[in-house]
Amino acid sequence: MTTNVSIIGLGLIGGSLALALKRNPDVVITGFDRSYKSADEAYRRGIIDSVAPSVKAAAKEADFLIFAVPVAATAQLLQEAVSWEMKPTVIVSDTGSTKQPIMSAASGLIDKGITFIGGHPMAGSHKSGISAAIEHLFENAYYVLTPVESCHSGDLERMKTLLTVTQGKLAVLGASEHDQMTAVVSHFPHIIASSLVNLLSYQEQQQPFVRRLAAGGFRDLTRIASADPVMWRDITVQNKEELVGQLDRWLSEMHTVREMLTDNDPSTIQQFFDQAKQFRDNLPSVTKDEAQGALYMQFDLHIDVPDHPGVISEITRILAVKEISLTNIRIVETRTDVYGILVISFRSAAERNNAAQVLEKETEYSMQIL
Repeated sequence: MTTNVSIIGLGLIGGSLALALKRNPDVVITGFDRSYKSADEAYRRGIIDSVAPSVKAAAKEADFLIFAVPVAATAQLLQEAVSWEMKPTVIVSDTGSTKQPIMSAASGLIDKGITFIGGHPMAGSHKSGISAAIEHLFENAYYVLTPVESCHSGDLERMKTLLTVTQGKLAVLGASEHDQMTAVVSHFPHIIASSLVNLLSYQEQQQPFVRRLAAGGFRDLTRIASADPVMWRDITVQNKEELVGQLDRWLSEMHTVREMLTDNDPSTIQQFFDQAKQFRDNLPSVTKDEAQGALYMQFDLHIDVPDHPGVISEITRILAVKEISLTNIRIVETRTDVYGILVISFRSAAERNNAAQVLEKETEYSMQIL
């Protein structure tokens, strides 16, 4: 029996979701994007089976209608969708990273008797657009579903069944609970990272050399600040209340830290770092069989290599022979808080772990998975 899935928005997330869902031969994907170029590329690459002429047309015959556009655009479309012609059995979902505004915007549909189940696949990439879409983007990443309390259990199971082929880790949360947790582990860290980078920018005006010193641990620590500013503008606006609460708690913590520094008691300072280290060291690591967290991350392999001609080409040759793709490679000059001179990034934990095993076998270099 054919299942018709319509995806609105054919960027990285929408395109990758289409590719993953097409693992099921019974799924037919209809796509729509405001950009004809994106829609045409998705069709030519076989990411979708057909291009809808409009959002309404995409919704009309859908068994599942999934909005993969920014949160603000999704909220607007959900409000408009109340007047659209859709199957009474359709399940509507989204991929937005804040859920309370989305669930509120979907209330009209829900009142009409349409099933809406919020969704948030916690995966991403340093690239964007349909050209970056990959079938395995969601593998071993959490895919959170936020149904309303009145959602029929059978509909929730239908949604889970559809998404099983993504190989994501499906989790069911309340919208408020989701937004609170993603605020602390994803949204607020982006604000902090951006603030640190802006502070460095100010410092550079007085001390230009600081920019070069930031090429090591600081660059890794603040990597998330390179994310799409428009996307994070929307996330910040939509999750404002939770972020203000996090900022208040952060300022309280920083006040405590300031007092600690003023008192300058060595034992208290060591206890501060000890507690943080112990808790951080006990956080789940990402292995082949564990789910990614809320933050998009690259999967890095740090390699301590000697400085001699040909060492980088030797490593890339070994990886190429084993058909292991990498997303980035760089030399680290400032290594006070990172391991190794060479950092190679991969798209998944599995690829990184595979590369580590191959290189350990083929070379004598020391390396560390971070």
